[in-house]
Amino acid sequence: MDIRKVKKLIELLEESNISEIEIQEGEESVRISRHPNGAAYPQMAPTMNWQTAPVAEPPAAQAPASAQEPAGEQEPSFRGHALLSPMVGTFYRSPAPGAKAFADVGQAVKKGDPVCIIEAMKMMNQIEADRDGVIEAILVDDGEPVEFDQPMIVIA
Repeated sequence: MDIRKVKKLIELLEESNISEIEIQEGEESVRISRHPNGAAYPQMAPTMNWQTAPVAEPPAAQAPASAQEPAGEQEPSFRGHALLSPMVGTFYRSPAPGAKAFADVGQAVKKGDPVCIIEAMKMMNQIEADRDGVIEAILVDDGEPVEFDQPMIVIA
């Protein structure tokens, strides 16, 4: 390999963020590294400790809700029991795309009846009603992500 090509490779390495380069031409090859013995040192991304991370104040602490929203535009309040998500995942109302939903608003359900599915890590987890009642509201759209303990369905 021509020494001029090697010098150009060294210049390229110095001008960029590349830590190592290896070029092969036919049976000849050259490896140029910024690190001794060609060992690349892993670069760790900065991490933040959740215990010491700054916490933003929730929007409710900034001003009362009545001062932020005019009357009549507030979210409706429900009298029933909220069925909370037992895991993080994706919410589905039916067992398959295009299939009939497990439960609709106004439908009576008994404790143990399936009301939705949460997909987590490619596993479909059937979620059952935790009490008898009537579905008053479905708070999550089909295919939307849900968080742990997020209200999904209101059972009155």
